[in-house]
Amino acid sequence: MGGALLSHWMQGNEQFTVVDPALESAPKGARLVRDRSDIASETFDVVIVAIKPQMIDDILPDYASMLSENGYVLSIAAGCSLSRLSRLMGGAPAVRVMPNLPAAVGKGVSGLCADDKGQGPALAHAEAMMGRTGTAVVVDSEDKIDRVTAVAGSGPGYVFEIARAYVAAAMEMGFDEDEARALVLGTIEGATAMALEPGAAGLEDLRNSVTSKGGTTAAGLDALNGDGTISRKMRETLEAAYNRAVELR
Repeated sequence: MGGALLSHWMQGNEQFTVVDPALESAPKGARLVRDRSDIASETFDVVIVAIKPQMIDDILPDYASMLSENGYVLSIAAGCSLSRLSRLMGGAPAVRVMPNLPAAVGKGVSGLCADDKGQGPALAHAEAMMGRTGTAVVVDSEDKIDRVTAVAGSGPGYVFEIARAYVAAAMEMGFDEDEARALVLGTIEGATAMALEPGAAGLEDLRNSVTSKGGTTAAGLDALNGDGTISRKMRETLEAAYNRAVELR
């Protein structure tokens, strides 16, 4: 995820240095070093945490002295609190980001929150960076970051599963896989684009606009969610993901 985000972050005017002993190459324009000792005498405006959460306590303190006087720490590591990030970085301002997978293609949805010291310029800069990867939503608490995780962070998985079942059903109607994928994914893309149009009607109104009384869409919708099963399952899905995010704090 860090590499995917970096390719979009580099659309701005910042210069990036990546520390990774295993990486063969960094995106064009970024500097790659193998070890912190290679840049030990340098300072940086932002230290970006894009490592596994279980590695943070061992690695992050070594970078505290490398943060500039007005710098901040930005983390995309799940489950690592703002207070923990700030403490490990010597009391620096901290911003947490929860991105999702479509950020890799510039269509991501990311939630951001900052501690008290990270409000203002640090949060504004982080929001601008995440805006290069898609949609950035600033929330006012870490609890909401866990809720962002449930809705958007894990959301692509839900969409892929729904699309998978949709494609499988289309194939059972006689279409081959390529035909089914084209029909289903094109329908999802087109419907989503309509819903995102400026001034678009609400989702219920859009649904009703393609639903004639007694018609094929009405019959399909009745089978899909006439008893509220889909609505209930979506609530259960988000609640389960949120509860797991809380457990992982």
